[in-house]
Amino acid sequence: MQFGIFTVGDVTTDPTTGRTPTEHERIKATVAIALKAEEVGLDVFATGEHHNPPFVPSSPTTLLGYIAARTDRLILSTATTLITTNDPVKIAEDFATLQHLADGRVDLMLGRGNTGPVYPWFGKDIRQGIPLAIENYALLHRLWHEDVVDWQGRFRTPLQSFTATPRPLDGVPPFVWHGSIRSPEIAEQAAYYGDGFFANNIFWPKEHFQRLVELYRERFAHYGHGTPEQAIVGLGGQVFMRRNSQDAVREFRPYFDNAPVYGHGPSLEEFTEQTPLTVGSPQEVIDRTLTFRESFGDYQRQLFLMDHAGLPLKTVLEQLDILGEEVVPVLRREFAAGRPEGVPDGPTHAALVAAERERDTAEAR
Repeated sequence: MQFGIFTVGDVTTDPTTGRTPTEHERIKATVAIALKAEEVGLDVFATGEHHNPPFVPSSPTTLLGYIAARTDRLILSTATTLITTNDPVKIAEDFATLQHLADGRVDLMLGRGNTGPVYPWFGKDIRQGIPLAIENYALLHRLWHEDVVDWQGRFRTPLQSFTATPRPLDGVPPFVWHGSIRSPEIAEQAAYYGDGFFANNIFWPKEHFQRLVELYRERFAHYGHGTPEQAIVGLGGQVFMRRNSQDAVREFRPYFDNAPVYGHGPSLEEFTEQTPLTVGSPQEVIDRTLTFRESFGDYQRQLFLMDHAGLPLKTVLEQLDILGEEVVPVLRREFAAGRPEGVPDGPTHAALVAAERERDTAEAR
């Protein structure tokens, strides 16, 4: 099982000091956070994609390429790659290039995003969000799996005898997650291709995401990719920790109360009761995270949101120390205990290459 962090890259005023970091400071802080993630033994760093203030990650592959050059082990991913407004050809080429630079330590999570105006900014119609996601990924999938592609669809100009370059490393594309917080069509899409499904269950009650994950698992099996238990599932989460829960709540409350996403809404206590947000001691985070298996089954990747709502870099790095030293080692041990045989590990390039060679050998017999 893989553990890591994801960022949405928000530039938010620290409510305790009134100071707002510059875009330059926020970008540099994001790099420092990724480097810390590798230092403390996490497996994955993922960045969102946004094209509007107050966010900075408009060019995920640039950011991840820089981080790749400064890390050795960390899997580099997106927390959202906008499959609706990015050209599939450019996605194919950008991420294949990143895959080569990072020696395979790359995957990506496709999503429609949650910023409506981004569609017209890139010449798209938000009313076509689902059809765009389906068609664009169909093309991206072919561009990575076929050397020469002829294509005609609804939303882009045709392609004739087109080859995306560079080709994927070792002939194996980056692993793809399909991320969704509300759309069963995306769970169906992930199942159809045998890809991963990521339920970023950070804002709504778990019952909503249980339905999506169950649908994905059932349809994964329906399409012949394996049993429901062999489907590849990732989950999001949010945590803030101190040695005792009272200190954690007291320190995090002003950030929660003023956060752009959920501030001035439900109370911190209401939100932690209704969603997976956990504010407390390391043991409370461990106990809460372990309950995810009861709700979603054995899964492959757990990502935590740690650096949002104006939290200063120093605090985020302290959180990562606690996560890497006290929380994740216990979670690894406990999730491994009783994990049924046959449940797949989290995806890596080496495992994907081995599986592809095994298929080629079987077909040659």
